[in-house]
Amino acid sequence: MSAPTYTMETTVKKVKKKKNHPFLPIINRLLKNKLAIVGILIIILQIALVVFAPLITFHDPTKQNLAASELPIFSKGHWLGTDNYGRDEWSRIVYGARISLIVGVVAVGLGLLGGVTLGLLGGYYRKLDGIVMRIVDLLFSFPGILLAMLIIAILGTSLVNVAIAISIWSIPSCARIVRGSVLSIKEKEHIMAMKSLGASDMRIMLKHILPNCFAPIIVFATMRMSTAILSTASLSYLGLGAQPPTPEWGAMISQGQAYMWTSPHLTIVPGIAIMLTVFAFNVVGDAFRDAIDPNMNVQ
Repeated sequence: MSAPTYTMETTVKKVKKKKNHPFLPIINRLLKNKLAIVGILIIILQIALVVFAPLITFHDPTKQNLAASELPIFSKGHWLGTDNYGRDEWSRIVYGARISLIVGVVAVGLGLLGGVTLGLLGGYYRKLDGIVMRIVDLLFSFPGILLAMLIIAILGTSLVNVAIAISIWSIPSCARIVRGSVLSIKEKEHIMAMKSLGASDMRIMLKHILPNCFAPIIVFATMRMSTAILSTASLSYLGLGAQPPTPEWGAMISQGQAYMWTSPHLTIVPGIAIMLTVFAFNVVGDAFRDAIDPNMNVQ
């Protein structure tokens, strides 16, 4: 009986099978967190509302029907009631989820783009570090919501400007997180080896440093989504974001507060929607941080 022969190809295949994806342990630890699973389910539900909004609503969220105004919850044809203009509350909540999620994603995406760029440049180039950090300190000198209000006052009231304002507010925090990661990663041996081999700075930053910063960036983005959604609702409540008749949660609370005693659902329902969404992104962000940080999993 002849002994089995091993080729280089079979050996490589076996090594690949044994090698686990680096994010697999993080995902496993994340799925062990029951609270994080609840948060993930809420986020999936909100995404489903955004995608299938036209299919799961039966009324135009902006169409008025004064003959059916202020209907209570579980009314026929309006299971979440109607507002003071007779607009279906369920339709407005669903389309409000679309606005909140889209504005949040755009704001966080733009904030990440600016923050990661500044963080990479400041952390990698010592000469630029002082300039970048002074810009970050200048942005940090303004309270976040006041900075957003100032930007909206300059640009004008609209959801697009709300997204821009929240993204600018997000840049300094993201830049500091990325800069701290870059400062520690660029001193590692493999980065020094790449420099000695003549690799360009752009290649080193984008191919070897940035991928190692993904973990804190993901945590920041997840937790920042809750801040962006809450800030959008706050600015719309103050009249600086979504304008009537746009179905945005903060604006809905602002419009419904005058009817708090006669129709409390006009403020309670969008308030619960904001609370659940912010809760979901916060707990998922916390769970990501705990799963990524090895010190949090030492027994």
